[in-house]
Amino acid sequence: MTNAVAVSTHKLALTGPVGSLDAYIQAVGSIAVLSKEYEQTLARRFREEGDLEAARELVMAHLRFVVHIAKGYTGYGLPLADLIQEGNVGLMKAVKRFDPQYDVRLVSFAVHWIRAEIHEYVLRNWRIVKVATTKAQRKLFFNLRKAKKSLSWLTHDETQAVAEDLGVTPAEVTEMESRLSAYDPEFDPAPDADDEHAFTPAAYLPSPNSDPAIILEKSDWQDDATGRMVEALETLDDRSRHILQSRWLDEKKPTLHELADEYGVSAERIRQIEVNAIRKLKAAMEA
Repeated sequence: MTNAVAVSTHKLALTGPVGSLDAYIQAVGSIAVLSKEYEQTLARRFREEGDLEAARELVMAHLRFVVHIAKGYTGYGLPLADLIQEGNVGLMKAVKRFDPQYDVRLVSFAVHWIRAEIHEYVLRNWRIVKVATTKAQRKLFFNLRKAKKSLSWLTHDETQAVAEDLGVTPAEVTEMESRLSAYDPEFDPAPDADDEHAFTPAAYLPSPNSDPAIILEKSDWQDDATGRMVEALETLDDRSRHILQSRWLDEKKPTLHELADEYGVSAERIRQIEVNAIRKLKAAMEA
């Protein structure tokens, strides 16, 4: 489905002068919006019969919404045409997954997939674009880390030295150091019950770490390890068990000298008992 629809959208992009984004936007804006009933009909045809022509109609009728969403991301300095292209990929994924039985308009469902694809594109490209936009900044980008003698912030004298060595101003050195030290911002908004559009697929799609089999395996391993730990502790004498529990399991852990005073022996003797208890405990758990 995706390849066939992609060809259609590519042909549409060539309507008017080659490479004219304005012509593309004008063309998609002229495509009629589907009625809810016809949209449901097309969705059922594609889902139940694999009708690619129905899928093409669904995608083409919603390209205008991709343009509208993509325009909201132009502040990151990335080409609008690329943002639209990534959004179109998200739209095609949404059409492929859309289930008409839930009585929801496709645009309400697709907005999350469109935004997700654009988010991914911005995350991959925005930092590279914004970090170095001038010749001086590009020079700093590739040389500043080599010029720094440590991971700490440059001192005033080091900033001056780097600036002179690279032929830039101290202010440009400081600005680039700040950019290189900054973290990428979080683009996916947190789920908000008051705004249905605040959700993105990342908020509800399966996590790579949510495999039930793996979760059950880890849970069984932890339960087994805990059980074997309890049984192993029971094999120790009372003094060894108390010292081990006090030193490793209690919230307020006593020192060797405090336990030495309690048992009337030296701190070194408490340390030896602790080491022997750990050795016995390890052997019992591995048995």
